[in-house]
Amino acid sequence: MVGGTWQWENATAGAVAGFTTVAIMHPLDVVRTRFQVNDGRLNHLPSYRNTLQALFTIARSEGLRGLYAGFCPAVIGSSVSWGLFFFFYSRAKQRYSHNADEKLSPGLHLAAAAEAGGLVSFCTNPVWLIKTRLQLQTPLHQTRRYSGVYDALRTISKEEGWTALYRGIGPSLFLQVSHGAIQFTAYEELRKVLVDLKSERNKTDVESLNSIDYTVLGASSKLAATLFTYPFQVIRARLQQRPNTDGLPRYVDSLHVIKETARYEGYRGFYRGITANLLKNVPASAVTFVVYENVLKLFKLNGSKN
Repeated sequence: MVGGTWQWENATAGAVAGFTTVAIMHPLDVVRTRFQVNDGRLNHLPSYRNTLQALFTIARSEGLRGLYAGFCPAVIGSSVSWGLFFFFYSRAKQRYSHNADEKLSPGLHLAAAAEAGGLVSFCTNPVWLIKTRLQLQTPLHQTRRYSGVYDALRTISKEEGWTALYRGIGPSLFLQVSHGAIQFTAYEELRKVLVDLKSERNKTDVESLNSIDYTVLGASSKLAATLFTYPFQVIRARLQQRPNTDGLPRYVDSLHVIKETARYEGYRGFYRGITANLLKNVPASAVTFVVYENVLKLFKLNGSKN
């Protein structure tokens, strides 16, 4: 029972942490998605020179509504993803460590994070697809705009079938597994180094990490994971965009995206929007881990009192 409670505490802490970061950073998410998809051949997306100019252009032409397009599925997806990830991750770690005192190796941390990432991807792909499509809607769109999450879900299911909700699941799975694995392995290993350094300096075995430490750990691990896995975000976004007016998708599969992107844009095409992505996700990850660790400490403190 104690183990189950601990897992739900991890899930709750993760959900709270994910929800905390979405509202502030969402406009950068919109900019990133539009950069990722716009290969210069789309007539419904304006061309942006840089992240700052994109923010001003969207704010001027579409208002606050444009900057917060797809906000509802982003909140749902972020909260559910973080909550599920921490839940599955903590369960996997508990399963891999046969007792609470056994420290996991980097390989087992990697396996636990990869397992959690794959499960989360299957659960949340429809939410991210709807978010992507809502963020790509502009006044220049030639097809009828989705009015919201439910309308998008209903229209996609009616026009494209339920399987369309899982477009991009291939790169999404690879992204979730590899990104989460790299980020959490880096986080855990850096955390162990920091704990050991502080323990030696303070001559105590008690973990004494503070919010500044968690900020550095969260930001560093996110930066490492993003640089390695960002091309899969671009591939996923391009697969998830709405079909052309004739009903045919712009890209057939991941291989088609890779070929077309490499042909017309080169390697830079796979890193379109990375500036907005780093500005959004590195600070957000830092905040997320600070909130997560402190909420988890609060649960443990209340548990010890009870």
